[in-house]
Amino acid sequence: MDPIQLEIVYADGTTKTVSALAVDLMRFEAHFDMSVAGLATPKLTHLFFLAYSVEKRTKATELDFEAWVESIQIVREGDAKK
Repeated sequence: MDPIQLEIVYADGTTKTVSALAVDLMRFEAHFDMSVAGLATPKLTHLFFLAYSVEKRTKATELDFEAWVESIQIVREGDAKK
C-alpha cells in the first residue's frame, strides 16, 4: 500500500500536506481494530487520527489527540503522489 497523502488545515488557516507511512497505518489499524485498506469513505475521526499520527511521529506536535484536533479546522485526503 502506498503512503496516504493528507492535507491538514490548521485553525489559523495554514495548510500542510503530510504522508501517512506504514507505521501510521499500523497505528490506525491497532487503534480502530480495522484495516485501512478497506476504507472507501473514511470518517473524519479516521483522517484526524492518521494526520495526528504523522504529526506525532515527525515531532510536529507534543499535544494529545483531542488537544491537537482543537488546533485544526479539518483534515482532507490529499492528492496521491504521481
